[in-house]
Amino acid sequence: QVQLVESGGGLVQAGGSLRLSCAASGRTFGTFAMGWFRQAPGKEREFVASITWSGSSQYYADSVKGRFTISRDNAKSTMYLQMNNLKLEDTGVYYCAAGSWTNRSIGYDYWGQGTQVTVAS
Repeated sequence: QVQLVESGGGLVQAGGSLRLSCAASGRTFGTFAMGWFRQAPGKEREFVASITWSGSSQYYADSVKGRFTISRDNAKSTMYLQMNNLKLEDTGVYYCAAGSWTNRSIGYDYWGQGTQVTVAS
């Protein structure tokens, strides 16, 4: 089992920045690929970014490419999502997940409870 806890969400003005964290406990963090997903009100959960177990490769949704950066620190069992130049459409609940390196939610076995990100004009 892996327990995941997100933090760092909040209210930010458009154009601003936030850094989300995902702290893991339980099974060895470094054996899992990790991902970030988000869900806006009334919409399906969508892929944001993923990172391999070593951190050597990252993959981004086109909508966040060039603005968001995913990273991880296996020594701290923590994953991050640096979000810059935030847009109104980035608003949603952000979830971290552990599992396979994929952009499909079905590939992830463990999920956090989510953290709210609200971007205001």
